[in-house]
Amino acid sequence: MLQSQMNWNFTYKDNQKVKQTDEALDILSLLLTNRGFTESFEMEQFLNPNLDHLYDPKQLDGLEKTKQRIDLAIEQGESILVFGDYDADGVTATTLLVETLHELGAMCDYYIPNRFTEGYGPNPQAFREAKRQGFDLIITVDTGIAAFESAKVAKELNMDLIITDHHEVQDKLPEAYAIIHPKLSKDYPFKELAGVGVAFKIAHYLLGYLPKQFLDLVAIGTVADLVPLIDENRILVKFGLESLANSKRPGIVALKEVAAIKGIVDEQDVGFAIGPRLNAAGRLESAYPAVELLLTSEMEEGQRLATEIDLINQERQRIVNQIVEEAIELVNLNEKDNQFVIVVAKEGWNEGVLGIVASKLVRIYQRPAICLTLKQDEQIAKGSGRSIAAFDLFGNGMELHDQFIQFGGHAQAIGMTLKIDRVDRVRESLNQLANQKLQSEDYKEQVNLELELNLKDLKLETIKKINQLAPFGMANPKPIFYVKGKPLDLKQIGTEKNHLKFNLEQDDYQLASVGFGFGDQINRMTSNDHLEVIGHLQINEWNGKQSPQLIIKDFRIKERQLFDYRGSKFWHKQVQHLMDKEYLAVSFQKLTARDDLDITPIAQTKEQNLGQITELLLIDLPSQLSDLSALLSKTKPNNIYACYSLDEKNNWPTLPTRDDFKWFYGYLIKYGKYDHKHEQNKIINYKGWNNKKIEFIINVFYELKFVKIDNKVIYLNEEAEKRDLSESIFYQNRLKQREIQELLYYTNYQELKTWMMNQIE
Repeated sequence: MLQSQMNWNFTYKDNQKVKQTDEALDILSLLLTNRGFTESFEMEQFLNPNLDHLYDPKQLDGLEKTKQRIDLAIEQGESILVFGDYDADGVTATTLLVETLHELGAMCDYYIPNRFTEGYGPNPQAFREAKRQGFDLIITVDTGIAAFESAKVAKELNMDLIITDHHEVQDKLPEAYAIIHPKLSKDYPFKELAGVGVAFKIAHYLLGYLPKQFLDLVAIGTVADLVPLIDENRILVKFGLESLANSKRPGIVALKEVAAIKGIVDEQDVGFAIGPRLNAAGRLESAYPAVELLLTSEMEEGQRLATEIDLINQERQRIVNQIVEEAIELVNLNEKDNQFVIVVAKEGWNEGVLGIVASKLVRIYQRPAICLTLKQDEQIAKGSGRSIAAFDLFGNGMELHDQFIQFGGHAQAIGMTLKIDRVDRVRESLNQLANQKLQSEDYKEQVNLELELNLKDLKLETIKKINQLAPFGMANPKPIFYVKGKPLDLKQIGTEKNHLKFNLEQDDYQLASVGFGFGDQINRMTSNDHLEVIGHLQINEWNGKQSPQLIIKDFRIKERQLFDYRGSKFWHKQVQHLMDKEYLAVSFQKLTARDDLDITPIAQTKEQNLGQITELLLIDLPSQLSDLSALLSKTKPNNIYACYSLDEKNNWPTLPTRDDFKWFYGYLIKYGKYDHKHEQNKIINYKGWNNKKIEFIINVFYELKFVKIDNKVIYLNEEAEKRDLSESIFYQNRLKQREIQELLYYTNYQELKTWMMNQIE
């Protein structure tokens, strides 16, 4: 048995079967139904987004008032400050609005707060400095909906504040000249725009035309901010990705170069290459280089800034990896305290990357994780947390709200500041809450399966149809399929052999399958196993040839497994993955102990109350089948490893037949004696026997007193009584041994497995 690492949710129904008429179209229709589309026109609109389907920006409350104030500022020569955020959504929104204002002829500049010295969002000190520098109007992008104190300061300083944001609205609103927020606009049909999406709608209204030149920025910020990729966001990202592929913006051209992105740009390029690089600047230092990169009109300057940002991102990766290693060490040192929720803290950790570190810990340990940096000079701990689907980290954290100086976020991600002496208390309380509310299965990642695939129906055209659902993201995930088959040609790939590759076979059809990060599972399955796999489909291209490929997300084997290492001299290398697990290695004979394996004699297992054993290793063959049968019935192992071999002494291809015994007896009658030392080669050459067969016949005859032996010379016993061969204990033991060998060693895999499974049952 091989347990899945995730909880599989079969979202489709048994009656959702793919028709044989046009499998590709039918699969696409079923996937669209899973996404909530029931009418054909809805499906058509989703599959073929159109910029004409974007909503009229004037439906956003506060937009006309905002336009009037900006027009007044331009007319009177006032300076406008665009106040942004330090993430990819914030810097793209800042860039977009600055370029819009410049096109309108406004005098404007931008400001991004420093994560480490100012924290998140508008702050009074920054507003006071803006007033000192002569700014009369501040427009926030991707931030500000909770900037109550800063809004108050702006009013005191006689500065007008326009807030544009998309984050969650609280019970009250800041006092501002105008607020543009989709969720505050009753008539606006779509509420899930990213910060840069809101800025785009403002630009559309201010400029009086659809500013397609900003679609590349919108795609970056929208994908990076993980907002739902449906409705308007889908349209903006679909065309934005096309714009990114053909962008002439020097900063984006340079950024694609350092990220090795060529040709078509998809959501994964943004999510894993472009977005993280733009985010890195604000995580480690200042976000200004990211905005400067997007604003520059000089290719040389773009290349310089892109290289600088790429180096910052590499440093960010190094810092993350280092903190992850240190965090794992802390978790392992305090496993009991972090049993249900991980809370780790250390002085010197960079707070800008702790959200990433927490996410990695969640994936490694499959439980909520909070990472804090300790600031001894201020006696505070500050950091971020990430959670699993079953545990609302924000809601449970709010039950301890009195422990925090600052606390915020949502169910899956939180940020916090607290006193150092409260860290242990928070860890203890969250672990108690998780222990009370969660079951063991809740700690597994949840994955929704949309359809079961039959390999005979899978063609390149099917995958191309499925890809019409792209761009994939929140609320429109890449479909995960369920497939069954046997894994053939198992191999580890990658420079560190940490990935797994095999061909999944089903009814003589095969599908190339790759599992990234699954390389260590190669010894947990065999080509005889009935494997259940989940993953998404892609088109693999090699040497100009395209073929379907499954990217594995998880797999499992429900049945008990037999690992057949019979006769292998290197079986111990195949079971190394068991050394840190609970296993039972049984010996039926007297064996020399191994340093790398704890071996239990069969006699001890009869005295122990073993219960169900997960992994059972059979080191040698039993003297009688009943011993093995009793062991299997008692332990009921999930997995059996047949690690035994035949030594030279006992490895006989065949037993002597009765005719063989008869012939040798006749030889003794004819010649009167047999000198084993001098005549064995003569018989071996004449009969084609081996020495073991001759010695076995002699031993049986001697036990039955048919012969006498004197100094290895065999004579007939003239006084011998007539007896059957079966009366020889030596003969009977050898028959039993041969029976055991025939059943446990010489049978094929399926016959051996069937016998062992029957004994378990």
